[in-house]
Amino acid sequence: MAMRMATGATARADGPVARLLAADGSANHAHRRRLLADRAPQRDLADLVHALCAVHGHQPGLLDVAAAGRAHPAATTWLDEAATAFAAERGYLARLVAAAGPLPSTPGQAETEAALAGQRHALDMLARSGRAGCATGAGAALAAEWLELRAVLDLAADRFGIAAEPGATIDPTGIDHLAANAGEARAMTFGAEQLLAQVRGLWDLLEARAAARG
Repeated sequence: MAMRMATGATARADGPVARLLAADGSANHAHRRRLLADRAPQRDLADLVHALCAVHGHQPGLLDVAAAGRAHPAATTWLDEAATAFAAERGYLARLVAAAGPLPSTPGQAETEAALAGQRHALDMLARSGRAGCATGAGAALAAEWLELRAVLDLAADRFGIAAEPGATIDPTGIDHLAANAGEARAMTFGAEQLLAQVRGLWDLLEARAAARG
């Protein structure tokens, strides 16, 4: 699978994980659309960058742990390459956080920090799942979602006055074929469902924080 691609939409396989992404992915969330469609307040973009870094900016991340665990042997090469590619995205996030400046003051910060810690824990549990296919499904969903998140990150880079970097993300097209049997397919679907639930929760949190700031 190709390891570098342009930021934006990508073709997706016709399988259960791909259909989940089409139905429940970030592209459909109102707050993401609002950030891209309007001249979003810079504090809203800064909030997004800080939140994504809090959840995905640490190492090892979901893809690193899934690759090390080898929970899905058929996906070993894909997971190794995905983990390597995602390391560049962590570097990009760190540079965006530095350019964004301080976290915008928002009511309920303690609750936000608890929610972000809960997300990190949930992703770690998915990555460490011993159920063959679960971690791969979660990783595939993250790879696909990152394409949608990258569009907002690149907008933020422009607003913060730094150059957007070429995408070092992972092509999830055809990921469904890695399931060797029906049990693994169900586990991949479950992993993707859980990852997407976490991403939706993050968008909901950011939307509520934007509303709280007025």
